[in-house]
Amino acid sequence: MWATKLKLAIVEKDTKALDELLNSIPTFDAKEDEKEIQEAMFLLREALILAHTLQDDTALSMQLIKQNINFLKVSQEKPRSSLNITS
Repeated sequence: MWATKLKLAIVEKDTKALDELLNSIPTFDAKEDEKEIQEAMFLLREALILAHTLQDDTALSMQLIKQNINFLKVSQEKPRSSLNITS
């Protein structure tokens, strides 16, 4: 059940569900659940890869937003000073 929910969270890129599932990792009996342990390890690696990918995407988006903000600031017309006494 836990593994199925984790698979869905990875496929759907649902970070909230991933967080909840990673905070509630079940215990496995090493003798009886070897296949489940291997599957859980694989899924945890995939979740980690997904988290890093989303983190990199977010960092890139933030960098692009900062560049756009800086461009808009530079391209704005500077307001004239109200104390300009040139006449």
